Formats: sequence, structure tokens, C-alpha cells
Amino acid sequence: MSQLSETPVSAASFTVPGAEPMREVGRRLAARLRPGDLVLLTGPLGAGKTTLTRGIGEGLGVRGAVTSPTFVIARVHPPLGDGPPLVHVDAYRLGGGLDEMEDLDLDVALPESVVVVEWGEGRVEELSDDRLHVVIERAEGGAGAGEANGDNGDADGDGTRRVTLTGVGPRWRGASLDGLAP
Repeated sequence: MSQLSETPVSAASFTVPGAEPMREVGRRLAARLRPGDLVLLTGPLGAGKTTLTRGIGEGLGVRGAVTSPTFVIARVHPPLGDGPPLVHVDAYRLGGGLDEMEDLDLDVALPESVVVVEWGEGRVEELSDDRLHVVIERAEGGAGAGEANGDNGDADGDGTRRVTLTGVGPRWRGASLDGLAP
């Protein structure tokens, strides 16, 4: 991978006031995603990674409820129409880098799917020179509402989050990430 591919080429940052607005961000983001896109989600437990992915699934029009794949590691949601499938991965329990991820055949699924990887930072960047990093941070001083409810990784409640999106690689060069804020 070239050094150039690591340079961010587009970025946006905004505040999201709760779970439903986070899903809306996902729906809006889905309208900009296409087959072959790799989206890496970073944030603490309860930040809203799965909630955002749920919105992406709704926006892509995929089959099945988008829930945290923590224990199954990966779920494939086929499209209901002409759009791409959504491959939703939770790399939290995977200790290794790309070697361990190879068993999931993400490199095979990537060209025709939108692949969203929770906890993927430092683990799956080698899958593609083109990727979108999404960092979700909770407001200072508060536990994530989802975490407080025992729901691993869901932003259910009114907790404010800061979302930062950074596009890397030629796919995201010149791509506008504006207009995603709820």
C-alpha cells in the first residue's frame, strides 16, 4: 500500500444528538456508498456503531435486522432490490490482524458489497486502499445509553456523539461528505 493511499482526501465532523439521528446519518451515508466500499467504525462500547450500521442497512435496503454481530463475527444482509449486499463485521473479538480476518473472506465479498467493520481500525485497512473511517465519540462525562442498558454498542438514548468521517484513497478524492449531519 502506498503512503499516498494513507492520506485523507475528504473529511467531515459533526454532532449527533441521539439514536434516531445516528440512524439517519447511516441512511444518508448509505446513499453515497457503492459496491466495493469499506467502512471502518471506531468508538467505545455504546457509542453507536451498530446504530449507524442499522441506518446504513436501511438506506441500502437490505434484508434482515441489522444487529451487532459480536458473537457471529460477520453477517451478510442481501439486498431486497438492486443495491449491494451489506457485510457487517465486528472485529472486537478478533485478536490478529488481516491474517485472522482472511478466514471471513472479506476480500472476496468486498468488490460487490458494502463492508462495514466495527472495531476494524488497525485490523482491516489492508483490504483496500480506499476506505472510509468513521470515529464516534461520546460526549464527555457520560456512559453510552446503550452500554448502560446492556446493549453492546448501540446508541439508544439521547446521548450526544461527535462523528468524524475521513475518506482515504482515490475513491474518496473529491467526494463530499457534507450533508450527512442530522
